[in-house]
Order: sequence, then structure tokens, then C-alpha cells
Amino acid sequence: MDIMPGVGAMPQRSDIDALIDLENGFISREIFVNPEIHKQELDKIFTRAWLFVGHESQIPNRGDFFTSRMGDESVIMCRDRAGTIHVFLNSCRHRGMKVCRYESGNTSIFTCPYHSWTYTLDGKLQGVPLYRSLYDGVLDRDANSLVTVAKLANYKGTIWATWDKDAPDFLAYLGDAKIHLDQALDCRDGREGGSEVIGVHKWIFPSNWKFAAENFLGDTYHNPSHRSVDLIGIGPSAISGKKGRRDNELEHAKHVWISFPQGHGVHSAIQPEANEYVESFLDQPILEEYFRHCYEERKRRLGEGARLMPFVGTIFPNTSYHGRQPRGLCAWHPHSPTSTEAWRFFLVDKDAPKEAKEYLRRFYMRYSGPAGMTEQDDMENWLYATAASTGTVARRYPFNYQQSMGAYTTDHPLGGEVSLQVTEQIARGFYRGWARYMRGETWEGLMGGGTPQKREAAE
Repeated sequence: MDIMPGVGAMPQRSDIDALIDLENGFISREIFVNPEIHKQELDKIFTRAWLFVGHESQIPNRGDFFTSRMGDESVIMCRDRAGTIHVFLNSCRHRGMKVCRYESGNTSIFTCPYHSWTYTLDGKLQGVPLYRSLYDGVLDRDANSLVTVAKLANYKGTIWATWDKDAPDFLAYLGDAKIHLDQALDCRDGREGGSEVIGVHKWIFPSNWKFAAENFLGDTYHNPSHRSVDLIGIGPSAISGKKGRRDNELEHAKHVWISFPQGHGVHSAIQPEANEYVESFLDQPILEEYFRHCYEERKRRLGEGARLMPFVGTIFPNTSYHGRQPRGLCAWHPHSPTSTEAWRFFLVDKDAPKEAKEYLRRFYMRYSGPAGMTEQDDMENWLYATAASTGTVARRYPFNYQQSMGAYTTDHPLGGEVSLQVTEQIARGFYRGWARYMRGETWEGLMGGGTPQKREAAE
């Protein structure tokens, strides 16, 4: 395929379909490196979509705060004196200085270090130096409170927010992807919710954020990248001879790849009916008892539903998850077209034995993050793909997304477009959603409006 329209300049609305050519399975490299496209992403996607901010376990007490990000902007997640959780833009209304320069902590008030305007835990402007002589009768305190997100949702302990007052409720935004995200957030024994964050890794890598988000949709095709890890056999299990990258816990399962109309995508698995627990921690009785209990109790609680097991997924636009090992949420924060800040929130059951938490913490660090075995492989792929997309000649030629085109069904109990083989249908669905945001469609359109067949015909 020859050079695509719009290369070298911000494409007009009519050019989006040329950059995202889903009918033929091609996507322009320009969307990964063009500065103007990046600016429009921040304006048209990150100001409208629901974004993951943090977890309530990070702010358990009144006055606790955690500074997070939404798009390219710093935000504060805090718990006020009444115990209510808020999310504010971390920017003083006077001259824009950050009112909180710490990653986390506890406070009774936020004070801007520039001119000392102070704000309460619910964002209200409280203190203004020399107020009577300089501002009395002029300054509207309520109108100069910290900028607050338009909507906030606490879903099983995870905190999500959007700047768009017209955005649908979070559960509607999740749609049928909910049951898959649940697998990462729910207790290992089948109880709803119950997770907590035991640590956060943060690092910056020279790649476009979409490469990471796309990878976690369920790109099983890249598994050869992790061949060295598979050969070494790093896994959570302690039983000799059975170690693997994830201890092959889904070895006999039927895998499904699902694209949802909102742009989400997941890779999950369905265990065989006769699947039984495999002893894995014989030399560590506390761990063995815990993992066996979780496995058997989950089957008892969920019945047939226990066969659905999570693997990976991405909630559009930039929140990904690992559902099993290592269990956690990832946020891919855009810095620039070619730079991303990754935040990985590691999850465990809040009431798990301390021995299990410590064991999992150590495995998570070995497996994930900038010093982990697999993330190094992934980042090498992403940064080279990004660098290659900046080449004068290379950027004339689009990426190929033709894998398993048409090999999916829309008649499946799990909803969405379900593929039973390795596929790029989930990536095509992700960029279909991306294009809708970039065209500025209404929420009806962004949520998918109509059947998948009708959507494809329209596009």
C-alpha cells in the first residue's frame, strides 16, 4: 500500500478514515508520531473517556491523598474529612502551580507554594493572603475552587473519572467488558471486590502510548518476544519441574479474544469442566492452603461461572490489566507522541495471608516493570516500532492489521465480537473507537450504536 493521505500534517476530519482503513486492514504510522494528532488525542479522547485514577486502598484514611494523572495532567485523588473521595486538577486557580507536590501522604489542607492560596480536602478555596485588602468584594471563592472532575466512579475499589459531564455512567461505559475486568478486581475465592494495591511501579519509555494499550488487548501473536523468559521458567509456583511464565494455569483452556463496541478489548480463557486444582506449593504449606482454598471456594461460589478466567485486556483508552499472575492494572500516560509514562498498580486480596502477599509481591517485581523480565521485551518492541514510524520513508507505509479478518462471531454469550483464534480484530476495534473519538462523535456513536455489522457497513 502506498503513502497514505494526511502524512506530515494534522489530518482533517475527512482524513481519519484514510488513516484508519479497517476495511482493508491498514493503519497509518502517522497516528503514532504526529504531534498534531497527539494534541487532538488529548483534547478529543482524554477529556471525554473514563480514565483510571487509582484505588481506594491507597487513601484509606481521612486526609489521605495520592497524586495521579489524567491524560497529560496531574490530578489529586483524596479522601475528605467526611470520608468522601474526590479527584481534582492539581493546579492552583491563581497562577497554576501544583498545590500538591508529593506522590502520596496525609494532609488537612492543600497549600499552593507560589502565593499560598489554600484549599480544603473537598477542593474549596479557603485561604487567600491579604484577602480583605486585595480581593474583598471581587473574588468569588466558590468559582475559584480546584477544578473537579465532571463524574467519578468507585468500582470495586478502583477510582475512575471523566472531565465530560455528558459521559455515560461508568458501568454503561464498561459494557460487556465488565465481567472480564471483574476477574482482576474480585477476590481470588470468588467474592466481589476485595482487592488492594500493594505497590506501584512508575517509569517512562520512548514509545507512543497506543502501542502498550494495543499490546494488552490480547496480542498473543507477539509471544515469541518472551521466549527467553519461558525458557528460564520464571513463574509463581514453587513446584519443581512445573514452573513457567505463569505456571501454565491456562494451558488446557479455550481462549477467546473479544472486541467491544466502546473500544475495549480482552483476551480471556474458559477452563475445561473437569479442571482441578494442581498442587503447586508443597514446600510452603501456608501458600498451598491459601491458593487451594481460593481455587475450590471460587468454584463453589461461582459454579459454571468459575470456568471464565482472565488473561489480559484494555479498557479504552489507556487502562490495561493482568487478570491472574501478575495481577494488576496498568495506566499508559501520554507524555508526547513518542514518550509514555507507565504506572502499574499491583493487586492482591486485602485479606490474603501476609505470606501470600509477600510471595506475590516478589513475583510481581521479577515478572513486571522496568526491571522485570517481560516488560523489558515489550518495551524494546514498542520503542523500536515508534522510532521506525518517524522515518521519512517508513512513515509513508502503513502497519498491517489484516490478521484473522472476518474470523469472529457476534453471536456469543460473552457479547462483543468474539474470536476463537489469534486475531487483530480487537486491535481493529480499538482503532475503530479511536477514530470515533477523533471525529468528535456523540456518545451514542462512541458507545457503538447499532450492531457490529451495521457499524462496519457505516465505516
